[in-house]
Amino acid sequence: MDGRVLIVEDHPTMRGALRLLLESEGLTVQEVADGGRALEVVAAERPDVVFLDLNIPGTSGAQVLSAIKGDPSTAGVAVIVITAEGEEGRAPAMLLGADAYLTKPFSPNELLRTVELALEGSGPTAASP
Repeated sequence: MDGRVLIVEDHPTMRGALRLLLESEGLTVQEVADGGRALEVVAAERPDVVFLDLNIPGTSGAQVLSAIKGDPSTAGVAVIVITAEGEEGRAPAMLLGADAYLTKPFSPNELLRTVELALEGSGPTAASP
């Protein structure tokens, strides 16, 4: 796979695991731990895909998602929500423009399939293991 990914996750262990998995597939990975920094990086770097935890410090994940999808210059960035919130958060996230929704814990294969679909531009999916 080829592409640039931004991981927005406040837990260092989860960020590290995601980084290892995505880099092993040839993706270029950046990571941040809070919503404010996520918006800065998305505006400056325009990653192809953002993995976004909804429960992050500062600007909330929902606010980050809404800002990315609401700005014409970043609306095309694929956003894959990764959260421990469970199924109750799926509909609100999809309504805000999420391209996919994965609940923790998720399988590495599901994550890779979801990022591959996002990079191919196949549109919103409600993927979840």
